Amino acid sequence: MMKMQEQKIELIKNSLGYILEEELVAEIINNSQLKEIEQDKVIVNVGDELNNIPIVLEGSIKISRENEEGDELLLYYIEGGDTCAMTLQCCVRHTKSEIRATTMEKSLILMIPINMMEVWLHKYKSWREYILQSYHTRMTELMETIDAITFMRLDERLLKYLTDQAKLLGSLEINHTHQQIAEDLHSSRVVISRLLKQLEIKKIITIHRNKIILKSI
Repeated sequence: MMKMQEQKIELIKNSLGYILEEELVAEIINNSQLKEIEQDKVIVNVGDELNNIPIVLEGSIKISRENEEGDELLLYYIEGGDTCAMTLQCCVRHTKSEIRATTMEKSLILMIPINMMEVWLHKYKSWREYILQSYHTRMTELMETIDAITFMRLDERLLKYLTDQAKLLGSLEINHTHQQIAEDLHSSRVVISRLLKQLEIKKIITIHRNKIILKSI
């Protein structure tokens, strides 16, 4: 227990200490829970009641939406020091979640009660700036997603997706199935498999079972 608390303090200071006041960091330490979550676990689902704001301290999370047919659309990713703008919006409006948040890798997530977020918005300038910057960053990423869907060919979107994944995970090795990629890009597995094969022929990637290796970023 003591070791987990020490880890929590160190992670919070490393991830948020350089942008938030020391007093606020102390309040975050005292009013939050640290959760270790395995890869490919849904931490927030569509329709969930939200009582906590998640802040990623280690690892990364995929944020997606789902249509009436159950098809999933990738919106953006959050990683170390980030929080989710869509989750923040639901917390402020006291509405149910409209997104799904899934861990991309084993992650450490800080859970902050909604009521503390509202208190800190009035009390700390750095917290207001952190929340506003989070909104701005996520909205910029949403615009990039919309631009990619609207203006880029699927093969271009696929290569961008693989490159973004490699940067996010810090590895040229991407452990996704063709079906997972198809779902993220709102396409079919057959089409994605064909486009991946074309990238392999061009020597941009190497395809293995449930694994894709980029030659470079």
